[in-house]
Amino acid sequence: MTEKPLILVTNDDGIGAPGIKALIAAVQHLGEVVIVAPDSPQSAMGHAVTISKPLRLEKSNLYEPLTAYQCSGTPADCVKIAVDKVLHRKPDLLVSGINHGSNSSINILYSGTMSAAVEGGIEGIPSVGFSLCDFSIDADFSLAAKIASNVAENILTNGLPQGVLLNVNIPKLEATEFKGVKICRQAWAKWEEDFDERKDPNGKSYYWLTGKFVNFDKGEDTDEWALTNGYASVVPVHFDLTAHSALSYLHQWTINP
Repeated sequence: MTEKPLILVTNDDGIGAPGIKALIAAVQHLGEVVIVAPDSPQSAMGHAVTISKPLRLEKSNLYEPLTAYQCSGTPADCVKIAVDKVLHRKPDLLVSGINHGSNSSINILYSGTMSAAVEGGIEGIPSVGFSLCDFSIDADFSLAAKIASNVAENILTNGLPQGVLLNVNIPKLEATEFKGVKICRQAWAKWEEDFDERKDPNGKSYYWLTGKFVNFDKGEDTDEWALTNGYASVVPVHFDLTAHSALSYLHQWTINP
């Protein structure tokens, strides 16, 4: 008898977040679901891992009868400990999210949601992160959940190239306004930060990070264009950070200590 696909679900907003509840419901029919997620919000943690203090891993009854654990660490920690201590075999799929807020363009580097997916890719697990462009606690995840279910089913059926994972972002739209899904590249954009200086009651300075997101990329094949124009974006990404196009240029250098 063929085993059901084993699906690991994680996120960065915490095990009780509305987005992970929607994601669990979206993929539950596709296989055996196991949840390992942070016990508290871990947004913008990037690919941080815990090395200076012990990790705690506790069973959770939030999603009974499904198997669920909450971890005191980061999203990347959750994937690492799930693979080593929780799962009886390598998952057939890792899904991360559904995140509150976009992880398009440069945001992938800061995202805990996507870092969990990247860690899955490093482990050789077909992986995908899902994000909804809506920060509201009352966000409607119905459209995002439908897309997540479809993408997850496609990965289980067709697989992904070795070392490739997917970054999926869904616009904040009514279903009637949604135009479909675009396969895209990552836009060249960045945050232009400003640190707002304030004073505490003792007169000492402290800072709040503020700023604005600036898109320098005018291409119509990018994730930012897709989201702005009513489409969900699907960007294939990998964790080999080598700038292969620059290798021949650097070979022209003479570097002697």
